[in-house]
Amino acid sequence: MDATWGIWLVMFATMALRVPLVASIGFASLVALLATNTPLVMMPQSIYQGTDIYPLMAIPCFILAGVLMDIGGITEDIVDVMYEFVGRMRGGMGITTILACAFFAAISGSGPATAAAIGSLMIPAMTKKGYSLEYAGGVSATGGTLGILIPPSNPMIIYAVIANVSVGALFMAGFMPGFIVTFAYGLTAYYIANNDPRFKSLEGFSLRSLAHKLRKGFWSLMAPVAILGGIYGGIFTPVEAATFSVVYALLVGAFIKKKLTFSGTLKSIYNSNLVVGSILVLVGSSMIFSRFLTVFRVPDALANMLLGFSDNWFVILMLIVLVLLFLGMFADTTCILIIMTPIFLPVLQKVGVNPIHFGIIFVVACEMAFLTPPYGVNLFVISSMTRLSIEKVARAALPYMLILLIAIVLLAYFPDVSLFLPRLTGMMK
Repeated sequence: MDATWGIWLVMFATMALRVPLVASIGFASLVALLATNTPLVMMPQSIYQGTDIYPLMAIPCFILAGVLMDIGGITEDIVDVMYEFVGRMRGGMGITTILACAFFAAISGSGPATAAAIGSLMIPAMTKKGYSLEYAGGVSATGGTLGILIPPSNPMIIYAVIANVSVGALFMAGFMPGFIVTFAYGLTAYYIANNDPRFKSLEGFSLRSLAHKLRKGFWSLMAPVAILGGIYGGIFTPVEAATFSVVYALLVGAFIKKKLTFSGTLKSIYNSNLVVGSILVLVGSSMIFSRFLTVFRVPDALANMLLGFSDNWFVILMLIVLVLLFLGMFADTTCILIIMTPIFLPVLQKVGVNPIHFGIIFVVACEMAFLTPPYGVNLFVISSMTRLSIEKVARAALPYMLILLIAIVLLAYFPDVSLFLPRLTGMMK
């Protein structure tokens, strides 16, 4: 274990010096290679093997599809339709934001991207209707967290690769928790608005206007239906669905909506590459680090320590969730997934926790990380849009964070909520 502590010390020391995370992990792994007289060729081999994994191909496609759909006007159609359903009621703009985020989440797979896409449309719209900027920012930052819980989800793909579980089964497991959290968010947005005298009911429901928006946005609304329906119906693998989503976004944006230009497409590809590159290089560099953790039997040592404290699976799971929530205040979601999955998963499997179930709990905990300062990414996204301080956005998101915390405990205690659909569909036994 002495060598293990040395590796951790090197990694955290370099991170404290503001060395980029990928370089910190890589340098710690290099030190481990030298300390154990392991051939250095193992590093490039591990990096290559870490990125040469078929399911990872879905990540760049889903990210690109989300950007294309935003630029191509699909996001705007989704917001318009959700507004016609619930936006006219008291506090309805907040519920519209939550539902639009849930719908867009079924396209993008990214939390910050969802917050940015929907927030850019809904925040100005809410302030024009008399909603406070704090309320608009808080509900947009919160709704954006649904981007990683409702399938397809990029963190779910990364977890599935590291944990060696089915991406499709994990996507299916996220459906019911995604619905529950979305519903709870919507109720919270309604409750806050309903108890604030500044928020008034707007104009009455219009069936004619709804029908018009449905006709106008038909192909936009069919995007998540086609993508998720293809996956759950066995027509597509997740990777094939990701590729299809890009083609769909190009065709609808360019030929139906006629808002996606050639220059817009190039801009989308460029922006997507920036995000994808940072994710994949981190995944590759972390693979060798994970191998050293296994060689030095870190999961076994942690399991023995936790089992010495309690042998109850729920207690151990809650302890690990507390660690994840703490880490989420200071580290990126991808980083937490890559480093902590190979450490915590073997421990939980020893006490009988299903890896699919843990994957969902892990992702919901990462949702909380998007809203917790000082590193809450969604807080930074919304802060840059609204010019509000991080503290004000976080304060506005606090009621939703409490709801999410309750959801984590309930989803952890009742694993069948997550596992029911994968078992029903035969995706897992």
